[in-house]
Amino acid sequence: MTAESELAPVLHIERELRHLSVELTQPKLGECMHCYVYRMLEFGCTGLRWAERYRNLKAPRATALHRRLMSKGAGCDCEIFMNGWSLRRTYQLWDPETEEYSYPEELPACRGVRAGSVQPCGLWTTHYRWW
Repeated sequence: MTAESELAPVLHIERELRHLSVELTQPKLGECMHCYVYRMLEFGCTGLRWAERYRNLKAPRATALHRRLMSKGAGCDCEIFMNGWSLRRTYQLWDPETEEYSYPEELPACRGVRAGSVQPCGLWTTHYRWW
């Protein structure tokens, strides 16, 4: 058995893993940036990695995205939801025991946006700051 033939299964697995990683992190057809980023946070938050990936793939003309997110206090992907936008109460779950709303285990399906947009779909609403 040659070294090349021994490496073939490893190379095949690496190729499959690369394909799978791309497939898992692709924005869905019509998916808004906010639904995409929220879904991608499962893989971690490192800066505006997911928001920028969405912009690069789906809305390359949205050159002011970084500035817009920063103006909402969103310096990283998770801060988009901590400081900028939240799931509308209509889609949250009410717990009468704690008297608080919470996000469901799985978000409703994205309401979609036009091609090239970085605007949120109808699931999301802006946080308003009062200071």
